[in-house]
Amino acid sequence: MIARRAPAAGPGALLPELLGFALAGGAAYAADLAFFVWLRGPGGFGPLTAKSLSFVAGCTVAYLGNALGTYRGRAPAVSRARQYGVFFVFNLAGALVQLLCLAVSHYGLGLTAPRDDIVSGAGVGMALATALRFWGTRTFVFRRTASAGEG
Repeated sequence: MIARRAPAAGPGALLPELLGFALAGGAAYAADLAFFVWLRGPGGFGPLTAKSLSFVAGCTVAYLGNALGTYRGRAPAVSRARQYGVFFVFNLAGALVQLLCLAVSHYGLGLTAPRDDIVSGAGVGMALATALRFWGTRTFVFRRTASAGEG
């Protein structure tokens, strides 16, 4: 049977989804930060190894928060492993968006003050990355599907 997209829910249904996504993202950020700090300190890892491991941990927390919380009512259209893989790709793409915003601002536009870097990387970059992650998560990872006989 071929799955197809179900009709979109009304605009009022988007708010709980946004809040759940934000809650899962906040928990993921906290896990990423705490794990990074531990890995860099008592763990004794170098900065890139520590950040790579904490990024994977944060992605896992975000995936679990969304799978078990925000999108718990949506049956997976594919295996959980494949679903996590797609989720991870969108999180990685979001990280690249943040780096790209920082690179364009710092090296392309010559905005090199620390405040400029914070605004471009952690402000504009984070907002664009979050929008990409939300769109990717709801569209490709936890998409609504309907059986071919509905609609």
